[in-house]
Amino acid sequence: MAYRGWSILVLAPLSALIAAAFSGLPLLASLTQIFMPASAGFIAQFFPLFLLGAIFAKLMNDSGSVDIIADRLVAALGPDRAVFAIVLAGAILTYGGVSLFVAFFVLVPMAQALFAAASIPQRLIPAAIVLGTSTFTMTALPGTPAIQNVIPMPFFGTTIYAAPGLGVIAAMIMVGTGLLWLRHAQRSAAPVTDGSGQRVAAGIDSERLREHGATASTFDPAEIEQGRQTAAPPPLMIAILPILVMIIANLILSLGLFANREAPFLAEPIWGETTLSAVAGLWAVVAALALATLILIMANWHRIPDLRTSIDAGANAAVLPALSVASLVGFGAVIATLPSFHAIRDWVLGIDGGPLVSLAAATNLLAALTGSASGGLTIALEALGPTYAAIAVDHGIDPAIMHRVAVIGAGTLDILPHNGAIVSLLALCGLTHRESYFDIAMTGIVGSVVALTVVILLGECLGSF
Repeated sequence: MAYRGWSILVLAPLSALIAAAFSGLPLLASLTQIFMPASAGFIAQFFPLFLLGAIFAKLMNDSGSVDIIADRLVAALGPDRAVFAIVLAGAILTYGGVSLFVAFFVLVPMAQALFAAASIPQRLIPAAIVLGTSTFTMTALPGTPAIQNVIPMPFFGTTIYAAPGLGVIAAMIMVGTGLLWLRHAQRSAAPVTDGSGQRVAAGIDSERLREHGATASTFDPAEIEQGRQTAAPPPLMIAILPILVMIIANLILSLGLFANREAPFLAEPIWGETTLSAVAGLWAVVAALALATLILIMANWHRIPDLRTSIDAGANAAVLPALSVASLVGFGAVIATLPSFHAIRDWVLGIDGGPLVSLAAATNLLAALTGSASGGLTIALEALGPTYAAIAVDHGIDPAIMHRVAVIGAGTLDILPHNGAIVSLLALCGLTHRESYFDIAMTGIVGSVVALTVVILLGECLGSF
């Protein structure tokens, strides 16, 4: 039903109640005592990240920074490297904190023009964009501010730089396999020589995109048209400055300011009876995004036509994705109370190959079922995170490996045909699953599976690095 555009805000509680009814659990208690507290807990923990991330993305778009970064990069590489240019542009934007849908709206028209000029079939555009925006910069590269890389931190006490060496190796594998496939597909396809292969999606209904995109990212695509974009984009260095600020601030806060420090006051009930290590990772990302947003506003004060409207649109764009993922978390909390779930948990934990393999299987399965890496990852860790954290302590496994395996696992089978981002991207490109999905799967799934396998093997043999 989610694939057909039904709201996850309705589907998640309804599905939870159906599951509770078949298990003989009280329905209203399941809704108000289990579903809602779990959903509210997710909002309480992660909404600042959704809010700041969406505002940052909207301001980057309305200031013209996103366009100028992608345009200059594509122009520098030229038609001869069209595929690599789109992949690299998507990677820079998303690693720099620009939300997935904002990147889609910028990259699709650029890719259509560039691929037409280079006589490359338009059906390869979605695969190139997926490789650059939804694989290694989402799950593998250390320091990425993607929500998927943030979710495991409270469970394992890690930072977004968890297992950096393993993450870099995984990213290299994803990029390498993806580019190899795209190169093979480009050479195997009949060249487009008359320009007829250029397809432009006209009149895309933003509400239709919202139906499919709500659980796929941290930005409501219907808000992309709100606000006004500048007619005078900034110079390239001004455009890229906020991204550099966020990356450097993340690094300093995560590995410097908050590392090996204590905050005794956090142990008090009023502050949640927690520790600095449990919240430092999230604090670092939130603070870095806030600083980058401030720098972005200051550097483009006279370029953004209507600052208040842009900020409002960004704030509004954060609400629906946050509530949608929170609803999936509530659904997972109800499922975790069912008697049958204990059998599923025991089966997952008993998968041959050890805890890393079983963790990868759990996140893959739930991300595949929900069509959402963030939703599947959160459901898996809400239900099994404490168990895996305890296993890591008992078996002497570095929690950083658990973090990286969980994130890469969630970003593998989430790229199935019902994934909201895939449906929306194809709609923006004016293409169908029949035309483009096979190449999407080869670049988005196969490389991630290979990278996940290598990370698990290296993690078991060499530990975290």
